[in-house]
Amino acid sequence: MNESIEQLQAVLQQTRKEVGKVIIGQHDVITQSLIAIFSGQHALVEGVPGVAKTLLVRTLAHVLGCEFNRIQFTPDLMPADIIGTNVFNMKENDFKLVKGPVFTTFLLGDEINRAPAKTQSALLQAMQERKVSIDRDTIPLDPNFTVFATQNPIEYEGTYPLPEAQVDRFMLKIQMGCPDRVEELDLATRSLGQNAPETVLERGAVTPVLTSATLAQMRTVLEHITLKEDLIGYGVDLVRQTREHASILVGAGPRATQALLQASRVLAAIEGRDYVTPDDLRRLTLPILEHRLILRPEFEIEGLALSEVIGQILKAVPVPR
Repeated sequence: MNESIEQLQAVLQQTRKEVGKVIIGQHDVITQSLIAIFSGQHALVEGVPGVAKTLLVRTLAHVLGCEFNRIQFTPDLMPADIIGTNVFNMKENDFKLVKGPVFTTFLLGDEINRAPAKTQSALLQAMQERKVSIDRDTIPLDPNFTVFATQNPIEYEGTYPLPEAQVDRFMLKIQMGCPDRVEELDLATRSLGQNAPETVLERGAVTPVLTSATLAQMRTVLEHITLKEDLIGYGVDLVRQTREHASILVGAGPRATQALLQASRVLAAIEGRDYVTPDDLRRLTLPILEHRLILRPEFEIEGLALSEVIGQILKAVPVPR
């Protein structure tokens, strides 16, 4: 096995171990978060309040040696509140740029669907190009700039659904559910003493594994993860099937295909392999496709779930041997 791949695998395993000191359970959530980060993409995080969405991103930023900022999206939030603005300095008789919270490495957009479309769109250029335009100047962001945007799945009053163009820029949707009883019991016990998750992070018991510079270097190693031609075709066929399925009104575009293939390489590395398997692609199909698909109204009324449709697609597309 390539030495650089072994190093990447060691980094991923150590990162999972350090994050696990703070985040109890949520193994799939941590895996999918690392997939988004090491693929250089962004993620939607959906879950009820209190399941540690903010703490997860803070911990990942700390472990990977990156800066962290948080924006609480509200209906009165303006684009300038996100990207910044030029303010006139009377003392120097000149304009000075006051940078917004988007100038960071890991950005948590909390309840992003509470802000109007104009404010949501302020993130589009940042997410796609990793740069922002303020007045006539275009300013680069951190090369590792990653957005984790949260949504509350139970409160829709006063929210603004994300436009399709922005939804498609999120590599995957991470479903962050409540812990099981054993994990919740562990969390409750720890919260009563000095080992509460927030306390563990703040007192420095979590060791950084990388720096922002070395994170960028680690991403280049993914090119050495073997992805065979028949598996590339399998990924293409899975996504194309969403455009042909009878119950789907809007299927996934080519960006979803790219996301599926990129993510499969990171998952293979997390699993300790230097090659991708069909199971890697199958495991990632739901989180990568679900938020990109729109059901036909008649099927939605009947109660058909997107997860069921994706399950049908997985059964319909032949698996390479």
